Amino acid sequence: MQEAALERPPDELGTTLDAELVHHARPLGLGGAHGDMERLGDVAVRVPVCEQNGRRLLALGQRVLRHDTTLPAGAAPDIGRSTDPHAAMYGGIYSRRAMRRPVLVVNAGSTSLKLTAVAIGEESSPVESLEAAPRVAAVGHRIVHGGERLQEPTLIDRDVVDELEHLVDLAPLHNAPAVAAIAAARRALPDLPHVAVFDTAFHHSLPAVARTYLLPSRFRERGIRRFGFHGLSVQWAAERVPVPRLVVCHLGGGSSITAVLDGRSIDTTMGFTPLEGVPGATRPGPVDPGSLLYLLREGVSAAELDRALEHESGLTGLAGTGDVAALERDPSPHAALALDVYAYRVSQAVAAMAAALGGLDAIVFTGGVGEHSAIVRAAVCRRLGFLGVVVDESANETATGEAAVSSGGSTVRVEVVPAREDVVIARAVRKLLDTD
Repeated sequence: MQEAALERPPDELGTTLDAELVHHARPLGLGGAHGDMERLGDVAVRVPVCEQNGRRLLALGQRVLRHDTTLPAGAAPDIGRSTDPHAAMYGGIYSRRAMRRPVLVVNAGSTSLKLTAVAIGEESSPVESLEAAPRVAAVGHRIVHGGERLQEPTLIDRDVVDELEHLVDLAPLHNAPAVAAIAAARRALPDLPHVAVFDTAFHHSLPAVARTYLLPSRFRERGIRRFGFHGLSVQWAAERVPVPRLVVCHLGGGSSITAVLDGRSIDTTMGFTPLEGVPGATRPGPVDPGSLLYLLREGVSAAELDRALEHESGLTGLAGTGDVAALERDPSPHAALALDVYAYRVSQAVAAMAAALGGLDAIVFTGGVGEHSAIVRAAVCRRLGFLGVVVDESANETATGEAAVSSGGSTVRVEVVPAREDVVIARAVRKLLDTD
């Protein structure tokens, strides 16, 4: 039988592997100088095992949630030297043959749950349910908010799930369904690696001037700063429209506007939570914090205020529904005002991001509303004419898939790019598990 040493992953991955993986492996009853022999997948690998705090751990020297990069006591110093380059991927746990299969992507958003199987060639196909999933290599989960500690793509274990549960209050519309989806997916597919990929990661490049709130240090020291969201969608849009100065309008159930300079996020409208920024289906967008303090002093409970801001505001609060297509068909003045306020706030944000960029080369519309509402795109761009933005009415109204909708006289490209968060997630999963 072929034997391969476990290959130590890069320190910056920020992942944790514990006894769960050993538990799922079938012991072969073999031993060696550096640990037990376990059979994982298609190859036998030498798994260095040690005891720490009463738990049986894989001694991989990986970073745990508290940023501890030290090897556990008893770990062999030569861990990480592969003896067979064809034997295994990511420390010998997943075989190259397995990684040729699709990656199942679980995207639990604020208004939808999407399951897709993304092939190695990045073709994707919808999956009806976890039980109907095809044979896949791994499962990737979109996680909106990872806080300070969870940033890079991370193998999901008990510690990661615990951390995500603690972060639910920061993004309740997203993290709560994501945690539930992780539990369901791990029950349905217990023998596969599950990887968390974070929406906040693309915004790690935010400069201090953009991420810092002007609050007392005692609050900032508690981690209050701008994180930014929709990073997976923005990353895809920036790849599809690679210009130096780009503004990405992700408009959907939640909406955000991001300034991308030479492929890096330098400012974005969402902040410490997804509540900040432009309005969405149920979130209000810009609100004077003093008005919220007033409501609290007047007897509105924190729970009621939380519910109103997350679930009852935005387009829903003004017109009774967050469905933009329904509002476009509705002749009532409330519907017209809701759409007008929405486009007004989005155009304001685009102009602000153009200022952050020092100019504007292109605007991308993405997300459910950005991709499908010609009315919203036109309304936003009309307000941006002073920046040289001009939309071709015919191209805008007939746009499907990736499409250019700016006119020949526009000095700024206007593009529609369907969101492909599933592809970005699948890439991240393969990169984490594949040492090629």
